[in-house]
Amino acid sequence: MPVYWFWGEDDFSMEQATRRLQQEVLSPDWRAFNYEQIAGDREQALTDALNQALTPPFGSGGRLVWLSEPNLTNTPAVIAELERTLHVLPTQTVLLLTSRKKPDGRSKAVKLLQKYGRSREFALLPPWETDEIFRRVQDAARDLDVALTVAAAELIAAAVGNDTRQLWSELTKLQLFAQDQEQPLEAAQVAALVTTHNQTSLQLAATIRDGDTSTALQLVTDLLNRNEAALAITASLINQFRTWLLLKLALESGEKDERAIAAQAEVRNPRRIYHLRREIRHLSSTQLLATLPLLLSLDESLKQGAAPVAALQAKVVELCGVCQPNAASRRSR
Repeated sequence: MPVYWFWGEDDFSMEQATRRLQQEVLSPDWRAFNYEQIAGDREQALTDALNQALTPPFGSGGRLVWLSEPNLTNTPAVIAELERTLHVLPTQTVLLLTSRKKPDGRSKAVKLLQKYGRSREFALLPPWETDEIFRRVQDAARDLDVALTVAAAELIAAAVGNDTRQLWSELTKLQLFAQDQEQPLEAAQVAALVTTHNQTSLQLAATIRDGDTSTALQLVTDLLNRNEAALAITASLINQFRTWLLLKLALESGEKDERAIAAQAEVRNPRRIYHLRREIRHLSSTQLLATLPLLLSLDESLKQGAAPVAALQAKVVELCGVCQPNAASRRSR
């Protein structure tokens, strides 16, 4: 298959796949002659990549031409170049394109590339897919020959979340630690070595939901210190609390079917409903409804130039107050 298109937001997994492809195609002795990486933002990038791909490999092994973040247009010149080149690429040559964004399937240029090759998505797991994240931890641990107890694997999953790069970094550290150890690593050993990196807007939403004001304020500080945009944090909170509200309203209406509940809550995967129900079992629809005006007010004030730290901290305190276990009874009086 002479043409590959790797795309997605999981940069680390895509880098690993790219390295494996290089090892499969290139001879170590002839790599310098047969490997070319080209930045796709240059005007002549595509033409240069195609010309390089048409050149037969020198010596043993194959040739790999890597075009990163290609800027493809549907101009007659680009289409003609692709039509002229793709069907005559040498069988020992691989043309690799990589991008974070999904290729536009409506583009004639993309259709031509897909006709002569295949694309592969490298998507980040959603943070709420805790079972899938746990399985990924176990798979990666097996690949690196790191034996873990179930509790240790769960701790790693909670610490790194869907960050694949950090997962492999932490497992590599544990691999060195456990190289002379015959028994699986215990959770206590892992806790002493693994750093928690899974501080996300969803974690902040969960902390607010539980009414934990001090932890929520610390998470706000941590997120902003990591250069997370205040508007992006707010958008995630709005989306999460809106989902919880729609779910709660569906449940309070007496709906039992998980597919119907998922449709009402605008949740794509009905399997997620079980976890979401558990998350909001202590909250009423009145409490959840009261969070949205606060979040929309926060969004508006940030867009009008409010100081992110002060605005977020003030609203987080209010939101945690609304979500306190006894807040619903206080609001009803």
